[in-house]
Amino acid sequence: MDVRNVCRQWLARHDRVRDMLPAVPLIVITAAATAVGTSAWHEPHWGEVVWMGLSCAPLVVRSRWPLQVALVTLAGDLTLMTIASHTSLTPAASLIALYTLATLGTRRIAWTVGLVAALAITGVYAATHAESVVGGASLLRLDFAIAATALGRVVRSRRDHLAEARARVELAERTQEQEARRRVSEERVRIARDLHDVVAHHITLVNAQAGVAHHLMRTNPDQAYEALAHIKDTSRAALDELRATVGLLRHPDDAPGSRAPIPRLADLDTLVSGFRASGLVVSVDVTGTAAPLAPATELTAYRIIQEALTNTHKHASASRATILLDYGPHLLRVSVTDDGRPGAPKGAGTGHGLIGMHERAVAIGGTVTAGPRRDGGFQVLAELPLSLTDTTVSNAS
Repeated sequence: MDVRNVCRQWLARHDRVRDMLPAVPLIVITAAATAVGTSAWHEPHWGEVVWMGLSCAPLVVRSRWPLQVALVTLAGDLTLMTIASHTSLTPAASLIALYTLATLGTRRIAWTVGLVAALAITGVYAATHAESVVGGASLLRLDFAIAATALGRVVRSRRDHLAEARARVELAERTQEQEARRRVSEERVRIARDLHDVVAHHITLVNAQAGVAHHLMRTNPDQAYEALAHIKDTSRAALDELRATVGLLRHPDDAPGSRAPIPRLADLDTLVSGFRASGLVVSVDVTGTAAPLAPATELTAYRIIQEALTNTHKHASASRATILLDYGPHLLRVSVTDDGRPGAPKGAGTGHGLIGMHERAVAIGGTVTAGPRRDGGFQVLAELPLSLTDTTVSNAS
């Protein structure tokens, strides 16, 4: 592990030690400076060294109380400058405190205290050294105080900028993760709808046709053979649609497999013929002028009709169903009605079919209503847009 990182982590856990570190070199340099003579070294002026240590003592809590520490160290350095004007390091402790205040405090407080300290230090230095306030040495002290405050504000601005950038990155990551989870959830719901539609529809037909074949096997082998042929065709269609749906889970670089095309309204005759073969009389009526439909609208209309007929065959004890496609200027109205008897025995449905129809319609900006009719039977009515906006396209996909 890097030594610098270890030291940085250790200091981050020990605030008081980190705050006191700048005082150590100041005290050492003060002792050395007071020991320098004109021709040789002599014993340091311990009084000045002790006073420097006292003025640096408040720095141990400079990160906790930056304003109070700045005022106390300024008072100590001004006193030291008065009684020991020849000490060259004064007001070093005040400069460190001003820098800390600028990095931790507000801009207004930092600059107010910094300017007051700069003027006070300049005035005391000029008075104790009998120099002009605008002299070079006096202005140098003024510049030191202002520079310490300015440097602290620069560091504070950089830290704030890094914190904002880090927050934006974290927000972007969270948003990206949430968006990914949302897309995964929507994709799971969409695939679940497709699987429900395919399995419920084809297995219902296979079950009905198998019952017909079983019933006719001894009395009418020819019709039983025809029913078995329908079972074969229906099961093949189920496998094709399942293969197409599962194929959506593949990655683009996966080996391509056999995928059936997405069902469209042009395939309605094939869908209806399967139900007719199972004993349900289905008629299809088209009104209005047929217009080109968005692929998502065609798929949604096909799946709604498929699910409605499946529910009719499974739960309604109906003998007849009517499909109506009404093309309007902007909407396609899809109606599926049956003649099921009120109070007819219901199968053990889960309710996912009606939920799936509603979700499909809402995804492309349409609506679905379903319920019993006054004169008997059940009706599913959907209103779907002929064309989709960019938003509905993204929702549907």
